[in-house]
Amino acid sequence: MTRIVAATVAVLLAVEVCAFALADRALVVTITGAALAAALLWIRSNLVRHADAVSDTPVDAAANSLQRWHSRTETLISWADSTRADWDRRLRPMLARQFELAVGARTRKDPDSVDATGRMLFGERLWPWVDPDNISRTGATEPGPGRDVLDEILQRLARL
Repeated sequence: MTRIVAATVAVLLAVEVCAFALADRALVVTITGAALAAALLWIRSNLVRHADAVSDTPVDAAANSLQRWHSRTETLISWADSTRADWDRRLRPMLARQFELAVGARTRKDPDSVDATGRMLFGERLWPWVDPDNISRTGATEPGPGRDVLDEILQRLARL
């Protein structure tokens, strides 16, 4: 921006010098006014262009981020409504990881403690859907638990 203003001042000074070299003083006012108007229009157009570029970037980035989040959430919900194999392959690892992070316990170090904590937190009905050791090998034919179970599990994880 400072370069634009400096260039404008330099052009105006050059126009002033050229205009004063002429003998007709009425022409000096006209040339100076035209040069000043052109410089101000040029600065305004650059400011508008710069403001549009600055304002578009964060909004587009936020909109793109929101669109990706929305698409990912729809995919997760569709996996919850799909087969148990999809649940075991895609949702169970994510839920188990979130559970381990929330509780601060690692499954490999003390599996009995993690199992007891999971049963206390989720109850007997929901814990089998979060338990990382409860993967079914024949899950392709079994239905998944559905979005209601996913919603309840996520609500209980959010309370931690």
